[in-house]
Amino acid sequence: MIFLGNVSLRLWRVWARNALVYLRTWKINFIPPLAEPALYILAFGAGLAGLVGKLRTGGQTVSYTAFIAPGLVAASVMWQSYYESTYASFVRMYFQKTFDAMLATPLSLEDVITAEILWSASKAVVATLLMGTVIAAFGYIRLPDGLWLVPLSALGGLAFGAVGMWTTGITPTIEMFNLPIFLFITPMFLFSGAFFPIDGLPVWAAQLAKLLPLYHLTAACRAVSFGNLDVGILWHALYLAGVAVVFYPLAIKAMRRRLIK
Repeated sequence: MIFLGNVSLRLWRVWARNALVYLRTWKINFIPPLAEPALYILAFGAGLAGLVGKLRTGGQTVSYTAFIAPGLVAASVMWQSYYESTYASFVRMYFQKTFDAMLATPLSLEDVITAEILWSASKAVVATLLMGTVIAAFGYIRLPDGLWLVPLSALGGLAFGAVGMWTTGITPTIEMFNLPIFLFITPMFLFSGAFFPIDGLPVWAAQLAKLLPLYHLTAACRAVSFGNLDVGILWHALYLAGVAVVFYPLAIKAMRRRLIK
């Protein structure tokens, strides 16, 4: 991969720029990850949990609320990193012309795009820390095993950030992001085991769900939240790493085609 030679430590200047903008509006950015899990837990705990009853997962019998709690963390990682590397990156690239300004400096295109993906993963980690704190306060994350959610969220953030950046490279207008959201992200959100075991799906649908990266992130998050640290988590982590490795060069290539005239 020749493009790796163009990545330098200057990329952290780009990352720091995004972090500075984020911290200037930190109150607005922190509220959703803090409030969202509490609302979901209260809604599902008071509503569906009584109807669904107990669920069997990972060799344990847990309440429905405990079942979905790790799924909320995994879904948040996906939404945070994918949105940051699509909508937010597109705004910086197309409307604010931030990418053009950066590329007029010694920064390489690889520096800028790599920093954008790393920043999207960083936002996923921040969201996990905030959501995990709330969920752990409800007693649905077993500590200290649940601390593994942090590196898992970083890995998941890199995977979805790379996918999102590739999407940005091939999407002509900001309105067109509705298409991958509708066809890819929303189905993943609904059918990757976050809200119900995929064993209840038809066999073909369950097998298809296991190909989705969110399924692997959800399964890994649920395992560490329940304290089930086994070799299966490594497989899920390797799958997410594979997604990042595949889509990172695709993102670089797509963004080079778009930005370098």
